[in-house]
Amino acid sequence: MKVALVYDRINKWGGAERVLLALYNIFPNATLFTSVYDGKKAPWAAVFKKIKTSFLQNIPLAKKYHEFFPVLMPMAFESFSFDNFDLVISLTSEAAKGVITRPSTRHICICLTPTRYLWSGYNEYFSNPVIRFFSYPAVWYLRVWDSIASRRPDKIIAISTNVKKRIEKYYSLASIVINPPLMLDGKVQKSAKKVPGNFFLVVSRLVAYKRVDLAIKACNTLGLNLKIVGSGSEEKRLKSMAGPTIEFVGQVTDEELFSYYISCKALIFPGREDFGLTMVEAQSFGKPVIAYGAGGALDIIIKGQTGEFFDSKTPSSLVKVLKNFIPSRYNKENCIRNSERFSYKEFKKKLLNFLKTV
Repeated sequence: MKVALVYDRINKWGGAERVLLALYNIFPNATLFTSVYDGKKAPWAAVFKKIKTSFLQNIPLAKKYHEFFPVLMPMAFESFSFDNFDLVISLTSEAAKGVITRPSTRHICICLTPTRYLWSGYNEYFSNPVIRFFSYPAVWYLRVWDSIASRRPDKIIAISTNVKKRIEKYYSLASIVINPPLMLDGKVQKSAKKVPGNFFLVVSRLVAYKRVDLAIKACNTLGLNLKIVGSGSEEKRLKSMAGPTIEFVGQVTDEELFSYYISCKALIFPGREDFGLTMVEAQSFGKPVIAYGAGGALDIIIKGQTGEFFDSKTPSSLVKVLKNFIPSRYNKENCIRNSERFSYKEFKKKLLNFLKTV
């Protein structure tokens, strides 16, 4: 069986990229199709034997600033041919689901979320009324195309209950839930060493919708030590609001990240995420998670046993939980067992069983 994997773009590293590598482990001979590929920013993708890019690869700056080319993404993915493939699996939060396949080729979409800037995150991305006004024609076109593209896969897999509800809301389509897998290197995990200090941890890209500002403001108020792993466009603004107990660690290796996990009091997950693999990662190290009570966190955290929820996107709501948080209340083994629900073995079994049905 000839298999093709399709992903929106390959120019970063995060939770979705870990899912893509899980798919590679299941289908090691698959050809990978993507809009743009930046080998310097995504060295992890070198494991793929064959990567095919779209015409956007030859447009100056497209690899680095793909967000400036949204109206070209539909054309980029529609330009690919899958005539020689039996199975196409698209992993997407944007345009990759819009590939065109023959009736004899099965297309399964693993939906990370309906395109955020068009639907659930529209008000955040276009909060400026001037930008909203002038971007409306492009947004209108992309919404129409996105709705049509959502019907091209034969079946859709949602990565969480939250995403399943969004697919139904924005696309009026049914889907099944298969959670993303935990993909950690066991050898590196064992070699991780403790980091000194008594601190809470945030692991996130530093972009607005991740709401890292909530964790910073809450820890400022209580004078709690907080280490922040990650980088992004909001880094300068977040640093400007951080007090003396906040440390920005930046980008780290997996071994360094694991060291922060084993050393922290708990992971703080302040945003509403489609799933949130960092929560599963923290649980696999036996650590509780304090998360905003919405989105993927509801699939992952067991309240009172493996973590706690705060109920509104305000620093005061998080402060309330942090004040009453006692790490010793949470059993390490409970957290680890909880993470095992999201193992690679479980993901592979569920995915292959699902593929047999289609």
